[in-house]
Amino acid sequence: MKLSVWTYEGPPHVGALRVATAMKGLHYVLHAPQGDTYADLLFTMIERRDHRPPVTYTTFQARDLGSDTANLFKTACQAAYDRFQPQAMIVGASCTAELIQDDPGGMAETMGLPIPVIPLDLPSYQRKENFGADETFFQIVRALARPRPRTDRITCNLIGPTALGFRHRDDITELTGLLADMGVSVNVTAPYGATPEDIAQLGGANFNVLMYPETGESACRWMERELGQPYTRTVPIGVGATRDFVAEVAKLTRIKAQIDESRLRQPWYARSVDSTYLTSKRVFLFGDGTHVAAAARIARDEIGFEVVGLGCYNREMARPTRALAREYGVEALITDDYLEVEARIEALAPEMILGTQMERHIGKRLGIPCAVISAPVHVQDFPARYSPQMGIEGANVIFDTWVHPLMMGLEEHLLTMFREDVEFHDAAGASHHGSTSQIEVPDPGEVRTDAIVWLDDAERELKKVPFFVRGKARRNTETFAVERGLHEIGIETLYEAKAHYAR
Repeated sequence: MKLSVWTYEGPPHVGALRVATAMKGLHYVLHAPQGDTYADLLFTMIERRDHRPPVTYTTFQARDLGSDTANLFKTACQAAYDRFQPQAMIVGASCTAELIQDDPGGMAETMGLPIPVIPLDLPSYQRKENFGADETFFQIVRALARPRPRTDRITCNLIGPTALGFRHRDDITELTGLLADMGVSVNVTAPYGATPEDIAQLGGANFNVLMYPETGESACRWMERELGQPYTRTVPIGVGATRDFVAEVAKLTRIKAQIDESRLRQPWYARSVDSTYLTSKRVFLFGDGTHVAAAARIARDEIGFEVVGLGCYNREMARPTRALAREYGVEALITDDYLEVEARIEALAPEMILGTQMERHIGKRLGIPCAVISAPVHVQDFPARYSPQMGIEGANVIFDTWVHPLMMGLEEHLLTMFREDVEFHDAAGASHHGSTSQIEVPDPGEVRTDAIVWLDDAERELKKVPFFVRGKARRNTETFAVERGLHEIGIETLYEAKAHYAR
């Protein structure tokens, strides 16, 4: 029933699909009923991939339950091997097939296929998609990776990017360039773009870069323990985190920290006149734990927003998210129910939401601008252009993505605030053609406002209005006050005038 409405994470076999689809030379045989093939659409439609996922479904039907579904699985396994000739195979059951307890792993083992066959035990009714991806990749690494001599030059593995990940493809490109500037080459990127033969080469790198803890941390911990490879803990999303990441890599490798910031525009933009108007905007954050933690730091420390609430949907990240919330002085929201998220947003009434595709829908309903920072996402968040989240260019992209909705909101607000003005009212013609309206518009200059006194709180608030319309805002507010017999303008009067002219 939950899949018929919104859900932040699918069942764990969808996580396994993300790993299988990201890799090459790997095939996934999924014991599943007819209908569970819906997962294919996640990749071909939402991610706009040019090929279908490497998955064979048994697609048993209701009439098969009284016969030998195990034999159907074996037949599907053999057919997949014969047709695709993969280097390795993973086998498992969907949430529905798990109920009939056919043991895909045990059955595949008895078939004697001449390739590694890796069984997946994904508890569909206790865990979810991110766990499924993390566990699947861990099992692949544990089965195929072995100790190897280190490469001649300093190299690392990029660990964690999968299919259907939020900007994973572009993050790989950005990090590869960032590391190259330091003299560090990438040995293997996995699972994205890797083959089973590549997985066997993981042990040759000096260290691992954990890009996404949700989908790669178990494998990194195993490689640290079994292959002697340390891994980075800093996720380089944002200017500060990128600098910290470079420093961490330098410490691990004992090479000089170097970072080319010639493309970095975000800090200057964040200090510009237009952006300082946005300082102290109240924002609410929700998504996976890793992206929420990164976004909170950017919001508070790099752009100057006020974080009024945050949370995550993946319970594996509940503890660090709660600790983060305490640091920011807010209450953490750990839930996978979008209705709870909507209720919290309504209660906090933020000026902007930083969230997932779900929060984008919530924002539309509540009239609050939203920028997407985390999966789950829809087709518009798999752009054809280069649009990373990590590294130097990622910081620029994030600034644009977050600030533009607020600037558009400012533009709409100004148009409504001055809609009675001779240039902006509904019947006015295009400004570059001159006014063609015959409608009489009240002239604020006809009202005497020289006796009005502005209180300090209202003056401070008025200074937040961009300078090129500040005078108009002052005159409109004074007119509003005089018409109501007021001799002083406080912050409440300023807000009332703003609401009046925005009608």
